[in-house]
Amino acid sequence: MEYIYASLLLHSAKKEISEESLKNVLSAAGITVDEVRIKALVAALKEVNIDEVLKNATAMPVAVAQAAPAQEKKEEKKEEQEKKPEEEKKGPSEEEIAGGLASLFG
Repeated sequence: MEYIYASLLLHSAKKEISEESLKNVLSAAGITVDEVRIKALVAALKEVNIDEVLKNATAMPVAVAQAAPAQEKKEEKKEEQEKKPEEEKKGPSEEEIAGGLASLFG
């Protein structure tokens, strides 16, 4: 994936996507360069109009936007479940405690 990102970076900078330029970008990022992959990528990209591919690319955020309401519902259910045990754990009221103490000291 790093090789594709490096190619896109060079394209957006209006630089030629060549073996040497890809090596420089990948090396600067601290990535070990694979000569075979670079040669294959450069050869494949020579026949591709990157601008056209980017225009026709499908946007992924649509799927993410649909997942957000489901996450909110899960959080609401968790909050409701957390509240229920707290209500059940409540012990005697302060009045009941005071009445119990009064009977001890009569």
